[in-house]
Amino acid sequence: MSNSNEYAPAPIRLVAGLGNPGAEYARTRHNIGFMVVDLLAHESGAAWEKSSKWDAATTRFRDVTLVKPASYMNRSGHPLFAIAQFFKIAPQDIFVVLDDFSLPLGRLRIRQGGGPGGHNGLESIIVQFGSEEIPRLRVGIGPAPAEGATDYVLSNFFEEEKGLARSTINRAADAVKCAIDKGVVSAMNTFNKIEEES
Repeated sequence: MSNSNEYAPAPIRLVAGLGNPGAEYARTRHNIGFMVVDLLAHESGAAWEKSSKWDAATTRFRDVTLVKPASYMNRSGHPLFAIAQFFKIAPQDIFVVLDDFSLPLGRLRIRQGGGPGGHNGLESIIVQFGSEEIPRLRVGIGPAPAEGATDYVLSNFFEEEKGLARSTINRAADAVKCAIDKGVVSAMNTFNKIEEES
């Protein structure tokens, strides 16, 4: 038997996209995490199942559970923690996809852990798990104005941004697949780079 497994990264077992439930929020910047996991579910032909048990919608992508918390953003940690407890999934085996208004639209930033960086959904998850060692993919949604950041994240993408938003969601989905297939560090090395060639 090969000993290459010694270097195998911890497997991602759960991918959580963050957003707010409800049609009025569906296309807003704050829901880009939902959009990424929706694309993964669509690619695998999997339907979302809403569960009152978890207060979340779940489906599968390959061997990984995809989750969209149905709680509002600032309570995202509650359903996620319940699901992780039930399936005995450790925090470092979870990959959280969230919006980040401090990154330009189109930029991705993957980290293995760290603080919430002002994001209420991520803060709720960190508090529930009692750990900052939760891998995450921050998806840039464009710089928010100093005043009115809340209104900005709850707004839809401008018409001229929609093409870039779509390509960003596609790249973010590719980053999730890379993290699943090759590990978070490999995904960081590939997707954290600024694509200056493009």
